[in-house]
Amino acid sequence: MLSLTLLSIPLIASILILFTRGNLSRSLALVFTLVQLAFTAYAYTVFKSEGAAAFDFLANWSVKPVLNIHFSMDGMSMVMIMLANVLLPLIVLSGFNRDTERPHIFYSLMLLMQFALNGVFISFDGFIYYIFWELALIPIYFISFNWGGENRAQVTLKFFIYTLAGSLLMLFGFLFLYNGSPAHSLDWASLSANPACDCNQSWLFWLFFIAFAIKIPIIPFHTWQPDTYTTAPTQGTMLLSGIMLKMGTYSLLRWLIPIVPDGVKEWQYVAITLSVIGIVYASVIAIMQRDLKRLLAYSSIAHVGLISAGIFALNLSGFQGSMVQMFAHGINVVGLFYCADIIMNRTQHGEIEGLGGVRLVAPKFATCFMIIILGSVALPLTNGFVGEFMLLFSVYQYNTWLSVFAGLTIILGAVYMLRMYQKMILGNPVKENMNFPDLMWNEQLVLVSIGILIIVMGVFPGPILELTEPVLKNLIK
Repeated sequence: MLSLTLLSIPLIASILILFTRGNLSRSLALVFTLVQLAFTAYAYTVFKSEGAAAFDFLANWSVKPVLNIHFSMDGMSMVMIMLANVLLPLIVLSGFNRDTERPHIFYSLMLLMQFALNGVFISFDGFIYYIFWELALIPIYFISFNWGGENRAQVTLKFFIYTLAGSLLMLFGFLFLYNGSPAHSLDWASLSANPACDCNQSWLFWLFFIAFAIKIPIIPFHTWQPDTYTTAPTQGTMLLSGIMLKMGTYSLLRWLIPIVPDGVKEWQYVAITLSVIGIVYASVIAIMQRDLKRLLAYSSIAHVGLISAGIFALNLSGFQGSMVQMFAHGINVVGLFYCADIIMNRTQHGEIEGLGGVRLVAPKFATCFMIIILGSVALPLTNGFVGEFMLLFSVYQYNTWLSVFAGLTIILGAVYMLRMYQKMILGNPVKENMNFPDLMWNEQLVLVSIGILIIVMGVFPGPILELTEPVLKNLIK
């Protein structure tokens, strides 16, 4: 029943908030996300003491064909549930000093998305997993379409078409697996115990890989991402970059590798090469950007490229490093996009060249922004360092030259992130910025919380490593 409770809280909250108005909807959203966070903390203690059995829920969806509702939890699921439910209260709180049109619909959609994301991470049946995967697309589509910026209709439609096309490929893959399964089941345990036959895994790999590569995104399936991240409202961008793209990297470990292991080995070099190309390409493009949100969008492509490269290295260091980095990147990218929103809200533009001297009038903001940037560029003792070190080591174990190019994510990342900070925060004072207000109470609470997470996770990464080690060792076997 614990799994059902994780799903029920955001779903009930989404329905209730829809019938409220004004600031009450925003306050209720914060209350319910905090309740979900508290229950997640309780679930973590139960998982540590009792294991996955406490979260198992199995029921028949239908008798013929055999479709089951199967929810469960392992170390990977627990980490992703923690990420989603830690970030949602911060994302809701970030909007407390913003006027939002139709806030009851806006926050209802956010809680509906939390429901879908939790469902993706605890679903252990392919059919139910696919339903939640598709359901997560609906609220973010309407959030981006109704509250986005310029050209939101065209940009959101492109994002929707890309994601839906990938989802259909994945659906075909699941249908084939169902027909080819001896038990005619899409249960994860059954599929991982009886992978698809060797003759089908080559093309079956691409059905799933393209679906996940679009969501991550991996080059060349990335073109929807920069425009969507730039156009979506900031809270929508936080949901997309902080949590939703992790659905793709998580699914590589949960579904792709266990179900089509021979296909993964056959196309391993292609997949890891595409990931490394994405690191270099996105980093170079980020250096050339003059718009802050687009710079952060390309930076995200580079970082998740390293995560996928580490996963396709197919060793324990890469698997564990990817889980650590998924959590770290989620925290960091939400903080970065929130800092960008604060800057754009106060100055009415996001041009890097048009700012400077912010540190003189907003020292609290400058300090928090710097801590988040240091985590993003993987400074030792920050959360970004642990995962990126493990990922680079995993790629080095696979191929030395690929690891050299993959390492550019740290070098080039430091170049464009620190140069951006220097121009906007430490540069020569700009007269228009001399009335730049420092952090408001909710902004300070969000950014300080993110800063604490960056430092604590950088110093104590053990809990995530301990959670994921058993399941990832089994995955290696």
